[in-house]
Amino acid sequence: MEPDWRARWADRLVDVESAVSLIKPGDHIFVSGGASSPTPLLQGLVQYRDKLLDHEVVHILLLGDAPHVAPELASVFRHNALFIGSNVRKAVQDGYADYTPIFLSEIPGMLRSGRIPVDVALIQVSPPDRYGFCSLGVDVGPTRAGVVACKVLIAEVNAQMPRTHGDTFIHADRIDAMVEVDHPLPEMPPRGGGEVPRKIGRYVADLIEDGSTLQMGIGAIPDAVLACLGDKRDLGMHTEMFSDGVIELMEKGVINNRLKTLHRGKAVVSFVMGTKRLYDFVADNPAIEFQPCDYTNDPVIIAKNDQMVAINTSLEVDMTGQVCSDSIGASFYSGIGGQVDFIRGAARSNGGKPIIALPCTAQGDTVSRIVPSLTEGAGVVTTRGDVHYVVTEYGVAYLHGKKIRERAMALIQIAHPKFRPWLLAEAKQRRYIFRDQKELPVHIPDYPEGVTRHTVNRQNEQVVLRAVRPTDESKVRDLYHDLELSAVPRAMNPASKIDVRKQVRDLCNVDYDNEMGIIACLGDDPVDAKIVAMARYGVDRATGFADLAFGVAPAHQGHGIGTILMEHIARVARQRGVKGFNAVVLPENAPMIGLFEKLGFPIQSKMEEGNTVVTMTFLDRDIDPAEPLAVSARPEQPVATAPASTKP
Repeated sequence: MEPDWRARWADRLVDVESAVSLIKPGDHIFVSGGASSPTPLLQGLVQYRDKLLDHEVVHILLLGDAPHVAPELASVFRHNALFIGSNVRKAVQDGYADYTPIFLSEIPGMLRSGRIPVDVALIQVSPPDRYGFCSLGVDVGPTRAGVVACKVLIAEVNAQMPRTHGDTFIHADRIDAMVEVDHPLPEMPPRGGGEVPRKIGRYVADLIEDGSTLQMGIGAIPDAVLACLGDKRDLGMHTEMFSDGVIELMEKGVINNRLKTLHRGKAVVSFVMGTKRLYDFVADNPAIEFQPCDYTNDPVIIAKNDQMVAINTSLEVDMTGQVCSDSIGASFYSGIGGQVDFIRGAARSNGGKPIIALPCTAQGDTVSRIVPSLTEGAGVVTTRGDVHYVVTEYGVAYLHGKKIRERAMALIQIAHPKFRPWLLAEAKQRRYIFRDQKELPVHIPDYPEGVTRHTVNRQNEQVVLRAVRPTDESKVRDLYHDLELSAVPRAMNPASKIDVRKQVRDLCNVDYDNEMGIIACLGDDPVDAKIVAMARYGVDRATGFADLAFGVAPAHQGHGIGTILMEHIARVARQRGVKGFNAVVLPENAPMIGLFEKLGFPIQSKMEEGNTVVTMTFLDRDIDPAEPLAVSARPEQPVATAPASTKP
């Protein structure tokens, strides 16, 4: 701080009333937002309103009070919200304030060009340094453009505003009136968590790879995601804003920006909102660089960050993938903000992942956020062509490049179980899906994450074993035909003429209780992982035994995947009380018999219609759930063919 700055700019140092007197009737007033809200100046507008007339006041989200939006002041101040915060929401919804839907990246250009006129800017800055420069502090956002565009610049000079690095500085000579204040910045404490955000946070965290660069906002879901990232390495930040949850990850070195492909070593941000701890953390911190939002939110700039992961929330998503984030029906609620900027930027990033994360219900589980159609009047913020990942507490749906039928099924699966029958019926009615689509399981609310296992095969390739989902249908179909064309008996299709679609659909739609399907994937990417083997059983509750279907793609036989998969599905079945397996095996398929024998359970076989029917009884021999799934656990025999099947 310049020790004698008050004397140096004494001619500009005024009280609130004198500052407000610089505003002429009809002036358009820009106000800096977030934690940089110049509350005393806003209060001054209201206090000295008798000297003011017919003003438009424009800003994005403000922390603290917004006294200028009171209904009785509508003839003096007409507020134009570029993003609707809770303190101006009623004014917008009641019609005595305006809302401009606009991408955050485009606001600075609108201000500079005059399409959103600015005559006066009310901002908050730090005291001048010895060179005369003040810092915009914790919110550069569109404020930099407001400073450039305005004719009259009025600034609160707050001793508690931190000086921050980046494009944050303006010279005190540019300021027409300074109002000295000394008060804490308005705070936004972290929101309480809960089971739903924690589940969503875990699913999102599973999509984030080491070395990724992150964008996320504020709220329970972003906080939950951050809380799940402690085991990640070398993460970066390029975001419009962040809050307190980032501090611990940066202090621990989880977020170190070391591998970023743009601004390496720097966390790039446009504004921050949180507690005093956050404001102290960003003060004079060279690891954090503040930039205007037309830079941070430019999709071209965003895409220059490899492995860019954009995490945004929404109010509802329809079954075709349209995302509404700014309104509840026709009632405007928030704004477009930076969601589309980052969704599109991440989509064009090398290895990027655009994510929409939301609870699947609202109002105490009485309203589904996954809907057949958006509520009447609701606006589409992220289009069905832009959407990629959608995450709820029930899992992850990947929609990009998918057919409407696949999208509907994927979203129904991550909806709340009690709404799935309704959504399925609506999807059939709209012809989004097959009219004979099998009902989804609703009595088991959670996808069985507990059956997922990670291991390696003989080729030292990463193999993920997990429960099948209805959304795996396309890849299972490819596996199905690969098996059928492999010059071996039709492992999953003993009949020569059968409805392939129905067969594949039945393989992928299981209730995880009486039925279970396990797929083996090479790699753990939820989009690109290839399904190379599958096992499925259905339990006969009268006997306790399950009919088993089993197959390994020919190109991956002999790699130990058959052994891994057989061990795993036997383990899963035992844990669910299944007494044993029945399987139909062609007589020449000795490797399949060898797989059964490796498990060490009693086996009986008999001939039926030219095939061998094998029965394996689990008896009391448990498979230890902690037992490694390494293929070296038992001697190997080659798996030369795609082997077993249940009867049709």
